[in-house]
Amino acid sequence: MPKTTYTIDRRRAREAFDSHVAGYDATNPRIALKVEHTLRVAELCERIAREAGFTPAGIDLAWLCGLLHDIGRFEQLRRWDTFSDAASTSHAALGVEVLFGNEDNGSETDASDIIHRFIDPNDELEEVIRAAVGFHSDYRLPENLDVRTHAICDVVRDADKLDILRVASADTVETVLNATEDELLASAVSPAIEDAFFEHRTARYAERVTPVDYLVNLACFAFELVYPTSLEIADEQEYIYRALERPFGITRPFENKATAQLMNRMDGHLRAWVDERLC
Repeated sequence: MPKTTYTIDRRRAREAFDSHVAGYDATNPRIALKVEHTLRVAELCERIAREAGFTPAGIDLAWLCGLLHDIGRFEQLRRWDTFSDAASTSHAALGVEVLFGNEDNGSETDASDIIHRFIDPNDELEEVIRAAVGFHSDYRLPENLDVRTHAICDVVRDADKLDILRVASADTVETVLNATEDELLASAVSPAIEDAFFEHRTARYAERVTPVDYLVNLACFAFELVYPTSLEIADEQEYIYRALERPFGITRPFENKATAQLMNRMDGHLRAWVDERLC
């Protein structure tokens, strides 16, 4: 990371975050889950950045971007009572609006001061944060990002994927897939998702059709983790394997024999691919 002159007060940032989320319904378990996810992503960002050799200032910035990456989720839930972007709006874009205000009409009165509860005014820092929050859930990052911004965005995206894997593994079929266990076990992998897996990429939203498609796409996260430490963490936690081997702790086999055979082949392929890169 390039040498920087800014400093980030982590205590101030954490107090600002706690104060912000306190304005939402604390009795709603989805708020609590999103707070927990946010704090884990911030911790993962710190670990990934440190082991990647970032400067202390760069590590602090990565941590802060992790803390802010999902800040739009709270407002999304308040306005639409959902975490579905398709049923509401882009939570990433909403996060930028929450932090920086809606500047589309050029009115200074619409500008938000929330970002300055976390940091002192700093154009350079704010642009990195804006990108990390705004692009963290995009299918691909823009090609015109500078090296430092791209590096921070990659850290946040890696950390977010890692904790999404954990959440999906620990939650229920109904919550994550909006389907029953029977529906999951009766479903088949779509050809586009099979192609994405063996092409070593994640799938676009439109390519995911069946319940099992979502699980395969979770496993595909491994292929797009940027930092070596991120893949090491994924291997340690084993959530990427559970998506294919025993999703949601289910021990019953897939009813479709072709699906069962394909999932088994994918599991072996993924483990061999990870082993080759970690050895």
